[in-house]
Formats: sequence, C-alpha cells, structure tokens
Amino acid sequence: MKNLIELKNVTKRFGGITALNKASLNVSSGEVVGLIGDNGAGKSTLIKTLVGVYSPDEGDIFIKDKKVEGWTALKAREAGIETVFQDRALCPQQSIVWNIFMGKELTYPFGFIREKEQIREANRLIREIGFTSKLINAESPVGNLSGGERQGVAIARAIYNNAELIILDEPTNALSLNETQKVFDFVNNVKKSNRSVLFIGHNIFHVYDISDRFVVLDRGEIVHQLNKSEISSPEKLMKIMKDTISKH
Repeated sequence: MKNLIELKNVTKRFGGITALNKASLNVSSGEVVGLIGDNGAGKSTLIKTLVGVYSPDEGDIFIKDKKVEGWTALKAREAGIETVFQDRALCPQQSIVWNIFMGKELTYPFGFIREKEQIREANRLIREIGFTSKLINAESPVGNLSGGERQGVAIARAIYNNAELIILDEPTNALSLNETQKVFDFVNNVKKSNRSVLFIGHNIFHVYDISDRFVVLDRGEIVHQLNKSEISSPEKLMKIMKDTISKH
C-alpha cells in the first residue's frame, strides 16, 4: 500500500516540554489506524501536527513519499487530510445538505447557489458512506439525527472536501452499541473507497474492532506499532498498553 502521509522522527516542543519526541508514523491508502494512549500521551499534539496546526521543530513530513517543506494547515488540507472532532462542528438547526456544503457552496457565475445540484450531490454522498434509511435525505435536519448519523454527516462533508485521510477524534464517545455500529459501517465504507481513517479512541474495544493497525502513544513517544494480526484480542492490546506505560 502507498503511504498517504509519513512522519519521520517528528519532535514538537512547547517551552521546556517535549510534547512529541521523535515520532515516526505512516498511514497508507485504504487502511484504518487506531491511535491509543492515556490522557497526556500526546495524541492532541500528534493530531494537530498531522493537520498542520503545528509544524515540527525537528523531523520530516512526507505526502505520498514526497517531502513537504513548511508544513501548514493549508498544505494538510491540500493533501486531503480532514479532521472530524468530537463536537463534529455541525449546525443541528440546518439540513444535511447545508452542513455538507457550508462555506463551499456550488454557485452560478453571479453567486446564486446551485441548490438542486447540491441536494443531488449530498444524497449521493450520504448513500455512498452508508445511510440506508429512506427517512433520511439531504434535506433532513441534522437535529433529527442520532449521534452516529451525525458522525456520518461529518464524514460525508470530509469526503466532499476531497479527504483522503479522515481523522476521527473519539467518534464513538457516549454512543450506544447500535450507534457505534453505524459509525463502524461508515468507517468501513470510507475504507472501501480506498480512503484512510485515523481512529482515535479511549475505548480499546471499539479501537480494536475497527482498526487494521494500532499505534500506541505514551508521553509523547510512539512506543508500539502493531498489526491486528499480531494481537489476538482487545484484552491483549490493553495488557500491552498497561505493561508499556508501567515500564516507560
């Protein structure tokens, strides 16, 4: 599989504190990578570095095997990296189509919005990622959707923004089993389209179920990168984390 993004020995400091220490990580096309670690492990710093909010103090970033100089949020978006945060940044009072196209509307030369085209495209996007209910369409208010379905809208918006790597920050937090399964279905459909997902979660069972590979972060260092084939159960993954943290 071809690397979408690769970090090599990336270090990020804030004053005298090293938040990331020589972190090396890659995400390939069409895979789901689970990122796990305790609070304070450096997950937020790693995410913000991936999306260009922070540029590394040391180390290199490669996009499709080409080194990028002057890493910024604009370059990250141009590389197809999108983040869906816990709050999903959706407007519940507005429709699905409004939320997907917000700030990036399709317009005619004089600025009028191409509403019918947007509705068609929004319907295509939500079906592509796995919305099956006939009761939900592009003009449905987001406020009427469940938590898992709202994650789906946020993912559809990322795909509309030409995402090749979607970073999901705690996407199953506070969701029921049924809603969690909806999120998993959306993620699997993203993977089928040869896009990639970095799945960040505290629930090891959820991360284990959906991921192809696991990255364990502890105190700013990537201490393990493990394929799912190496880990027989979520309990084994938890034990590896616990043993690592106690020794590190």
